[in-house]
Amino acid sequence: MLSISSNISNEIVINKSRFITFLYRVDSLNDISKYIDDLSLRYKDSTHICYAYILDNIKRFSDDGEPGGTAGMPILNVLENKNLNHILCCVVRYFGGVKLGAGGLVRAYSNSSSKILDLANIIELIPGKLCSISFNYDDTKNIDKLLSDCNIINKEYNDYVTYLFKSDFEFINTLSKYDVKIIEDCYIEKEN
Repeated sequence: MLSISSNISNEIVINKSRFITFLYRVDSLNDISKYIDDLSLRYKDSTHICYAYILDNIKRFSDDGEPGGTAGMPILNVLENKNLNHILCCVVRYFGGVKLGAGGLVRAYSNSSSKILDLANIIELIPGKLCSISFNYDDTKNIDKLLSDCNIINKEYNDYVTYLFKSDFEFINTLSKYDVKIIEDCYIEKEN
C-alpha cells in the first residue's frame, strides 16, 4: 500500500483564484475529521474547502458548494490513480473573481492535487502492530539496540522503562522474553 511520509501543503493560483492544497497521511476517521475541522477554522474566510480521502476500503469526497463533481471527485481520481491509501487531500479555494466553469474547476482541482503529489515523498506501508515493552533500567542499552530499526513513539521512565513502538509482527516474536503488549494494528513504513 502506498501513502506519504509526511504532511505537506502547496499553493497555486489559477485565473486569480487561490488553491491551497494540503496532503495528510491518516490512520483513522478521527484523523480526517481533525484535519478538516482544523482547516475549517484556519480558513473560515475561504470560499470552499473541498477534499477527498481513501482509508482502506472507505473512499469519500466533498465538493463543499462547488458544482457537483467538479472538485471532490477530481481530487479522489488523482489519489486513486496514484494507488494511494491512508491519505487525505484538502483544497482550500479563495475565489478570485473569474468563473472557471465546470471544466475549468475539474482541471484546477485535479491540477492542484497532482502538483502536491509531485512534491510528496511516496512510501510503501506494510501492516504492523503498535506495541509497548516494559523492562528494567539495566536492559535499556539492549532494548535500544533491539529496537533500533523500529519507530519508537514514546519512552516513559517510572519503576520500569516502557517504550511505545511500531513494528512488524515477525519482529515482535523475537522479543518474547520481554513484557511486550500488542495495543492495536497499524501500518509502518517499509524499509527499502
